[in-house]
Amino acid sequence: MSTPNNPFGQVLVALVTPFTADGEVDWPGVEKLIDDVISDGADGIVVSGTTGETSTLTDPEKLRLVEVAKDVAAGRAKIIQGGGSNETAHAIQLYKASEKAGVDGVMIVTPYYNKPTQAGILTHFRLIADATGLPVILYDIPGRTGVPIRYETILRAAKHPNIVAIKDAKCDLAEVSRVLNNTDLMYFSGADEYVLPSLAIGATGLVGVTANIAARPYRQIIDAVNSGDLTTATAVHKKLEPLARAVMTHVPGTVAAKYILHGLGRIQSPRVRLPLVGPEDFEAAQIEADLDLVNDIDGLDLSNFRPDRNAAAGGALPKVAGTTR
Repeated sequence: MSTPNNPFGQVLVALVTPFTADGEVDWPGVEKLIDDVISDGADGIVVSGTTGETSTLTDPEKLRLVEVAKDVAAGRAKIIQGGGSNETAHAIQLYKASEKAGVDGVMIVTPYYNKPTQAGILTHFRLIADATGLPVILYDIPGRTGVPIRYETILRAAKHPNIVAIKDAKCDLAEVSRVLNNTDLMYFSGADEYVLPSLAIGATGLVGVTANIAARPYRQIIDAVNSGDLTTATAVHKKLEPLARAVMTHVPGTVAAKYILHGLGRIQSPRVRLPLVGPEDFEAAQIEADLDLVNDIDGLDLSNFRPDRNAAAGGALPKVAGTTR
């Protein structure tokens, strides 16, 4: 749960954004999914992050996601705006508007495509953190942005009073340990397969994709680690391994998560927005083969899984093509 020292929670879901078959946001589907994951133990929701397809959402959609999530959560979970930008001015504009919409925190991704120097990255973070009074999670994901947040930059960023956490998708546990030893930053695992190893060396929690499908076992892992019960945490981790592999290995996580959620009847369409597309037949077969290895996960009944490869095929454009500004 969130505390004054941790304003975000521990089981944070990197929420997919449910769409209709024609690529519009399915707002009732958004409400249902948020309620589902909170009921299963999530205490934080990251809207319009990577998994939420932030690159193809408009700013009005991102702000409405905050408003809808706040309404559905009704104090049961913190809401974090994950939709950043590689343009500093635009990111400031978005996060200021998100603060007015009632968001509880912001997650700032490393500027992508521009490939700035570390000085540019640090300036980007500091100016955004200066622009609101919200607590900030830095998002370190060099596989998507092209540049890491280097150790020395993390130490400098940690001196800003609003920068209090990192979502780590760099998967360098030695560096995580080093940062935890030398700063007061909280770490959140940004790679589903690294959740337990990260927690074991002092991470605070997770921002998970697989948690869209199975938030309850991640709650169990967190609760077990909090109580010092590594045996239980490890047992749940092992049960989750093939599910996390199904979601995170064969196609982008949002594509697999939507494919599985739709197959379980939890969202009305598996559609993603172009240039993302649904899994091809061989990819769908790989996802399904991994799911066949999943058993005995509390709160997840895969006997009801009915994949629809035709519904997932291709991608979609929204009816009204909007800019991000």
